[in-house]
Amino acid sequence: MRCNWLLVVTLTAAAADARPHPPSPSPAGGGGVVSSTPPPAGEGPGVGSGSLTAAKDGDAVVFRLGDQVVGKYHVGPDAAKPHLWPVTAPGGVHVTRAWPVGEAPPGGTVDHPHHKSAWFCHGDVIPEGVTLKEKSSDKRVHGVDFWSEAKGHGRMVCVEVKEPEVVGPGHVKVATRNEWRTPDGVKVLDEDRVIHLRELPAGRLWVWDCTLKATAGPVAFGDTKEGSFGIRVHDALSPAAKGGGAVATSDGQTIPAPVKDDLPIWGRPADWVDYSGTVDGKPVGVAVFEHPDNPARGGWHARAYGLLACNPFARAGSGFPSQKGKTDLFRVEKGGELRLRYAVYAHTGDAAAGKVAEAYQLFAR
Repeated sequence: MRCNWLLVVTLTAAAADARPHPPSPSPAGGGGVVSSTPPPAGEGPGVGSGSLTAAKDGDAVVFRLGDQVVGKYHVGPDAAKPHLWPVTAPGGVHVTRAWPVGEAPPGGTVDHPHHKSAWFCHGDVIPEGVTLKEKSSDKRVHGVDFWSEAKGHGRMVCVEVKEPEVVGPGHVKVATRNEWRTPDGVKVLDEDRVIHLRELPAGRLWVWDCTLKATAGPVAFGDTKEGSFGIRVHDALSPAAKGGGAVATSDGQTIPAPVKDDLPIWGRPADWVDYSGTVDGKPVGVAVFEHPDNPARGGWHARAYGLLACNPFARAGSGFPSQKGKTDLFRVEKGGELRLRYAVYAHTGDAAAGKVAEAYQLFAR
C-alpha cells in the first residue's frame, strides 16, 4: 500500500485573516535615495564608478550605479506579481528578456507573457479550508495559480515597501511585504521579501530572501513543474539556436548550443545553473543560485528557449526525473513560516570568467 505523506513546517503562530482585500494603492511611492560607494578595485565587492543607490520611485524601486539604472523592481498594483527588470551585467548589458515589461526588439520572442524577467511565485498553492469561488482555467491546478496569469490566476500584491538601506560597501537592500491572494481577493499567504543588490568583481548579485507565512491557514504547495523562482534569459543567451548561448551547471555539465526542448539539467538538482553568450557584441551571462539552507530543495525547470527556474515543490506529477515516486507535498501549517533564498547573478564573460562559482560561495555563506 502506498502512503502519501505531507512534509510539515511549523514555526511561530500568527493571526488568521481570510477576508477579501480591496485593490491596493502603489506601496512604493516616493522616498529618499540611499547610496553605497563601491570600494576600490581589489578591496572587496564593487565594479564601475560612482555610488550604488536604491530609491522608491512610483510603482518601483530603482537601483542605480552612478547615473546608470542597473535594475528596477516593479511592485505596482497592475502587476500580477512583483518582478525585476531590467537586469544588467557590468557595462549595462541586459541579460534577461525585455518583453512583456519592455518592448521586444525586432525579431524578439513574445511568448509566455507571464515570464517577466525575474520573479518568484508558484503555479499551484492550495489553501486548506478555503473554498475557491473562482478557479484556474488549468484543470491540473488544485489551488491557486500564481505562475501562468491565465484566466482565474491569483495575484501577489505588494502592500508595503520600506525605505531602502545601505548594508555595506557596494551593498544595498529593500524590504517589502506581499500578500498572495485568490482571484477574488482572499489572502492565502503573507510574505516578507528582502531584495539585496551587491556589486562583485565580475558581476551583480541580486538576492531574494523570501519568508512565506501561513497566517490565514495551512497551505500546501501543489505538484507542478510550473514554479517557482524563475528568470527568462535574453534571447541571445538561449541555447535553442545555432550560435546561441551555452549552459553550465554547478555539477560540471556544459551544454553548448543548439539544443532543443528540455535541457539535460531539467528536473534535476544543482546548486546553480548559468546561461552565457554574446549580447550586443559583449560576452555576458546570467545564473540562478539556490541557497543550500533552503528547507525545500528544487529541481530545475530549464528550457532551451530561455526559461530558467528552480522549483522546490515539484513532485512525481511534474515529470521531474529526480522526483520519481515522490508524492509528498510540501506543507506549511497555520502560523508556520517557510524561508527560501535564491539569487540572480548577472556577470561578464562565461561562467568561468564571470566567477559564477565564487559568487555562489559568497551567496551560500
